[in-house]
Formats: sequence, structure tokens, C-alpha cells
Amino acid sequence: MEEPVIQVEGLTVEYRIGHTWFEAVQAIDLQINPVQIHGLVGESGSGKSTLGAAMIHHLARNARIAAGRILFGDRDLRESTDREMEQIWGNQIGFVPQNTMDSLNPSLRILKQMRELTQKHLGITSEEAEDLAAEALRHVQIADPLEVLSRYPHQLSGGMLQRVMIAMALSTRPKLVLLDEPTTALDVTTQAVILDLLRDLIKEEQAAALYVSHDLGTVAQLCDYVTVLYAGEVMESAPVETLFAHPRHPYTVGLLACLPTSVTGNETRLTTIEGVAPALGARSDACVFADRCPLATDQCRREKPPLEKIDASRTVRCWRWQEIADGSVTPFSGRKEDESGTAPRRSLVLKAQGMSKRFGDKNLLDRLSRKPVAYVQALRDVSIEVNSRSTFGLVGESGSGKTTLARSILALLKADEGQIVLQDQPISLELWKRDREILRNLRIVFQNPDDSLNPYRSVGQTIDRTIAKLAAEKLSRSAIRAQTRELLEAVGLSAEYYDRRPGQLSGGEKQLVAIARAFAPRPALIVADEPTSSLDVSVQAVILNLLKDLRAREGASYIVISHDLEVVSYLADHIAVMYLGEIVEQGAGEAVLNVPSHPYTEALLSAAPTPDPTVRHHPIVLHGEIPSPRNRPTGCPFHTRCPRKIGPICENELPPVRTDEDGHEIRCHYPLEELRRLQRNGPAHTAGEGGDR
Repeated sequence: MEEPVIQVEGLTVEYRIGHTWFEAVQAIDLQINPVQIHGLVGESGSGKSTLGAAMIHHLARNARIAAGRILFGDRDLRESTDREMEQIWGNQIGFVPQNTMDSLNPSLRILKQMRELTQKHLGITSEEAEDLAAEALRHVQIADPLEVLSRYPHQLSGGMLQRVMIAMALSTRPKLVLLDEPTTALDVTTQAVILDLLRDLIKEEQAAALYVSHDLGTVAQLCDYVTVLYAGEVMESAPVETLFAHPRHPYTVGLLACLPTSVTGNETRLTTIEGVAPALGARSDACVFADRCPLATDQCRREKPPLEKIDASRTVRCWRWQEIADGSVTPFSGRKEDESGTAPRRSLVLKAQGMSKRFGDKNLLDRLSRKPVAYVQALRDVSIEVNSRSTFGLVGESGSGKTTLARSILALLKADEGQIVLQDQPISLELWKRDREILRNLRIVFQNPDDSLNPYRSVGQTIDRTIAKLAAEKLSRSAIRAQTRELLEAVGLSAEYYDRRPGQLSGGEKQLVAIARAFAPRPALIVADEPTSSLDVSVQAVILNLLKDLRAREGASYIVISHDLEVVSYLADHIAVMYLGEIVEQGAGEAVLNVPSHPYTEALLSAAPTPDPTVRHHPIVLHGEIPSPRNRPTGCPFHTRCPRKIGPICENELPPVRTDEDGHEIRCHYPLEELRRLQRNGPAHTAGEGGDR
């Protein structure tokens, strides 16, 4: 038996709210062995981050460890002082956060920050620290480490910053690394590279890692062992392949059933877990999951189940796990067919043609010196059509132009060229020239509802105001209130939410309010910009089903922007793939997600994490960042990263648009049959390897 790197025994953590202490994490036992990546999953509020922070003795000021031990080697970290922990943090324990910008000093160059860390903990000279910093960046596959070391954090992309944080965390060769949602905000292509790096580096450094995440796909691909938390208690723990193939707790079964995997299809509705997790102070003394469990019995509501050891490697906390194991009962038994009859109509609700947008660097010095303005071409001759009662999906990496296109259609940005037709009527590219009827028919749901909900207005006031200003006909105050309450019920919120303010809502509830407000004036088209990217899979399933239901009931159409291909494939009947301000592929959802695909789409699909640990996918690695629109490549915009580049023709000539008999368009120099043959023979070589063909 290997000696564990860290072992937690009976750990209980409490938070003080007012003058009362509430248990956030209760009697947790957990251990991580060398070279093991231990996944910690569960919904928001389940205690994942609290447990992770407690394990490295880094809790908030209003938190305390009420019971238990944290054995790190031969030391109990619970008994260590802050001064003693300062010698352990960054040295024997590394940390990679979700938001790198919150952890790096914006006023210091990368070199200075990395040098300070290694000099403090390793006692080396400044020159040795600089050499070590460059070597650490090469270790995480940064091609020009000296250039990166000379930059400030804001001059690096999100993926590059995450690599810098990984390099910093591992530069002191720690025994334990805490990874707190390190890839949540990254594109799938960057995420695939980061996950491969983490897996290889943890093994190479003989370290152990705790990976905190709500993304079950990344957990399946990265972790060796998984613990599932709910309301501060362990529901189940097992080796990753065992847990995903044979879950024994109803909560684990429910989480896996909520995933919008590609096999779901556009005709089905996702399984959902009804209700919400209990807040601190409202947790049951019996089974904490009983109120949401479809298998709950009187015993579940009366007695707390023990954490039973099924075998040497797994545990479960459920009175009925043996019935689940032998198949006599099945929680969350499957997906329902979508009976809403929402087949897209042939009539167009929106047609946008030749949309282009440039951004210029105009400033006072340029004007005085009369220098020519350097323009950034963010959109280049983009055309899309959205059918009635349909969902148009837009996918691509950050910086590909998805949001610029959507905002140009909404006139939140003024496009430089293009024509837009909404419901057979041409509309202006400028917002101030659009009348109330157009504003009523074009609405948006933002990625972060906190940016669009007024914290000083109640939910009811927010929706009331939208109806009063944009309704097709003038309504009385009582009629507006009645309509608002109907909308709240339509999105699954009770009438009591009418008087609540945004600060009293969870992230998922805020997004439901934002959706209700978007539907308030009965629009023809709604743009949903990453509407579920920051939500738990259980809340995501509710919102994805809701969007389908409202599309059927209200007759609206959507443009859905997302970097999550599973979300887009579940919702969209038509998908467009964008790269560097252009559409490189579009067509029916099924056609885009199958061969032949544009080489860029092929790379995106290969990089999407599969929530099945037995399927080890091999992502096509796209080396380098997406080029700056300021320095657009000649020829095909993707040729600098394309693993299937033919040669000079890709570098010098714009690729033609190739269309099959079903209207599936791919902008590529390869004929469709040749592309189909290549992709059926297997994935492309990693970009940058093997040279031109």
C-alpha cells in the first residue's frame, strides 16, 4: 500500500453567519495517493471548494474546522499556524485557480512573479530563478518562454495565463496540487491541451492532485478517482470508470442523466433533478437528498444513511443502493421524447447578409500625427438565415467573432456593412433608427445575468418594466403583473419570486429570470449568449429543456452562442462554425457534427471531453493562439494552425465554399469527397507536425 500524500479524517467545517455557526462540510474522509488525480464533483453549494480550501488550511475568516484531522505526510495541517503554512503553500502545496487574473498581480511582469515564488521557497539566486521560470514555461509547451516572461498578465490569453499558473504551481515540485475549476472558462481546444498537460505533469512530478469541478466530462477524462458531494456530505466515491459505469447513489445517477451528450438527439428532453440543494441551516438530519430523490422512502426522510463501504475501493451513502445495484429500482430512468412538435418552419424570421465589422485604434496621437488608422477586421462578409421556430447555433473559439455577429444583429454594435431582414422587413444597422416593434422582436439573454439585472429592482419590477415598455398593446398595471406571474411560472419560478431581488437568487434562478424577461414582450428572435456556461449540469438541464418548451409554446426562434458543442447539438437544428470573423462551415446540426467537417470543426469535435472514462479521445492539438484580426493570415485564415494544410494554395488563395446536395457548406480547398475520405481514415496529425502535404 502506498502512503497517501494527504489524508482527511472526519473533517467538519463550519461557517459563521451572524452569530450562528452552520456546518458546510460534515465528517468527510478522503485520501489522495501519489500520482493520483482525485475528482471532487457536485452542484454549487455542495461544499467542494470549502473542502478543498480546508484540506490546504486556507479557509475564509468566517470559517473554522470544527472536527477532524488533515494528515499531510507526518503533519496534521489543522494544528499548523499561518506562519508555518506560508512555508508549505507554494512549496509543498500548489494551487491552480479558476480565474487566473484574480491570482496574478496585474502590475508585475510574469518573470518577476515566478522569480519571487521560486526564490522564496527554493532559496536560489535571481539568475537561477530566471532559468527555472523559462524551463517551467517550456514544460507547459509555451513556445517562446522569454517573450511570455517579459509580458504583463493582461497581455496574455486565458489559455496562456492558465499554462503560466500551472507552470508556477509545479515549479517548486509540490507534493499536492489543488486544481479549482482550472478549465471552466477556456475553449475546448485550449481545455484539451491543458488537461493533457495536467495529466502528464502530475505523473512526471510524482505529485497528487485534487481536481474540483462541476464538469463531468473533464472529470471523466482526467481523474483516477471521484468523490461526489451533496449538501456537505459524501454521497458516493469510487474509481472513475466504476463510478461512471455503475453509479450507486441516486444523486450520481441524476447528474449523469442531466448531461446533454450527443446521443441525446434533438428530439429528446433531458432528465432533470427537481428542486434545489438545501441551504446552510436547512439541511435535514436524515438523508440530505431525500427531498429531491425519486426513490425516497419514509426511512430516508427519518434516518440518515451511513456511508457504507461496498468494497475496498468504493463507498456509498444510500439506504437503497443494493436495489440500484441489482436493477430492481432505477432513479432518473431516462429521457423523454420531445412531444412539442417544434420542427423548424421554412419561413425565415431573420436574414443577415454580408455582415462586416471593423474596430479602429483611433486616438489623439494618431489624429495629431495623421497616421493611418490600424483597423481590426472582427467580422468579414458573414451571412446567416434563421428559420421560424428554430435554433441557430454559433460555435467557435473565443475571438472567432460569434458575439460580434450577434451584437451587430442586435445593433448593440453598428456593423460597417450588411443588410438585415427581420420578418420580411429590412431593418437598420443602427439601434437609434429601430422602432419599438423591432426592439420587441429582438431580445437577448446574456451569459452573466448579474450584468443585466438591476440589483435594486425586484424580479417583478424588472419584468413588469419590460412588458410596459415593449408590449404589443398597452396594458393596465394589474394585467402587467398577471402576465409577469405567468412568465415566472412558465420558467419554473413560483409567484413568491416576484418580490425578490437578484441578490436573493442563485445563479440558475437569475438566469431563469433573464429568460423570462427576454420572453416578456413575445419576441420573434432571442439571442442566447453562453446561457448555461457557468451553471451546474442539473441547472443547465432545466434551462435547456425550458428553452425548448418556450420555443414550442411561444413560437420564438433562437441564436445560441456557445463553446459547448454538446449544448449546441442538443438545442440547434442548424449550426455555423466561426473562425477569425468568418463562417467556415454551416448546415443542419447532424451534418456539421459528422464527416465531412471543416478541419477546424474536426479539431473542435475531437477536443470536446466525453463523459465516459473508457473512451480516451485523442484531441487534435491546434498549436498557437487564434491569430489576431489585426494581422489576418493570407489565403485560408485557418492555414497557420490547420493539421490538414495542403501547401501554398492554403497560404495564398481564399478557399471556395463547397456545398453538398443538402445545403451543407464547407469553406475549404479540399473537395468534399476527399475531405470525407481523409476524416473517415482517422484524425489529422497534430498541427505543426508532419509539415505540408
